[in-house]
Amino acid sequence: MLAALFLWTALALAAPSFPELTGRIVDAADVIPQATRAALEPKLEALETNSGIQLVVATVKSLDGQAIEPYANELFRHWKLGEATKNNGVLLLIAPKERKVRIEVGYGLEGTLTDALSKIVIANAIAPRFKAGDFGGGLERGVDDVITILTTDAAEWQKRPQVREEMSVFDQLLPLLIFGLVIFIIVRSMAGPSRMGAGRGPMIFLPPGGGSWGSGMGGFGGGGGFSGGGGSSGGGGASGDW
Repeated sequence: MLAALFLWTALALAAPSFPELTGRIVDAADVIPQATRAALEPKLEALETNSGIQLVVATVKSLDGQAIEPYANELFRHWKLGEATKNNGVLLLIAPKERKVRIEVGYGLEGTLTDALSKIVIANAIAPRFKAGDFGGGLERGVDDVITILTTDAAEWQKRPQVREEMSVFDQLLPLLIFGLVIFIIVRSMAGPSRMGAGRGPMIFLPPGGGSWGSGMGGFGGGGGFSGGGGSSGGGGASGDW
C-alpha cells in the first residue's frame, strides 16, 4: 500500500502542469497580441460551426522539461479536443521559452492535415515570421493555412516546397574546403615517401558537418462554455523551432 502511494505521488509530481482550456485561444504564456486574438477568434469559431473541427491555439509558459511532441499529445488528450466520434481536433501549440511549435492532429484528420502539410505550414508560414519577431503575423498565417487545408482541396499544398534557413558561412564554404583538402592530399601524395614518411599512406581528415535545416507561437476573451469535444488523442502532426 505504501509503495503504491509512493508510486502515485512520484507520477503526480512528474506529470506536466497543463493550463485550463478556457477557449479556442489559451495564452498561458501571455504572448499573443490582442489584435491577433481578435482576428483569430471568429475564424476558429466559424471553422467549428461549419465543420465541427475544433482548432485550438495555445501557448504555455514551459514544457516542464519534456519534448514538445509528447507534451502536445498529452495536452490534446487532456483537453479532449475534437468530437469523440470523429476525433477531429487540432492543436497549434507554442512554447516561447523553448522556442518550439507543434501542430498536433487528431486521428480523424490525419488524411487531410497530414504530417507533411503540417510541416510545410510551420516551415513556410510560422517559423520565418517568429524568427523575424512577427509573432502575431506567424500565428495568423499559420491558422489561415491550417483552415485552408482543412476546408479546401489540399492537393496544391502537396506541391509546396519546404523552406530552408539561409546557409551559414561554414555551409557555404564547406564544398571549397573539401575540394581544397582533396587537392592538398593529392599534391602531398605525389611528393613521394620522403615528404609523407616511409611506409605511410596519406592521412585524410574530413571536417565535421555544420549547419541545420529550418523546420519548420490570448487570453480567452469571450464565448463562455467552450470545452473539449471528447476526442481521444492526437494522431500525428509536425514540430519545428525558430
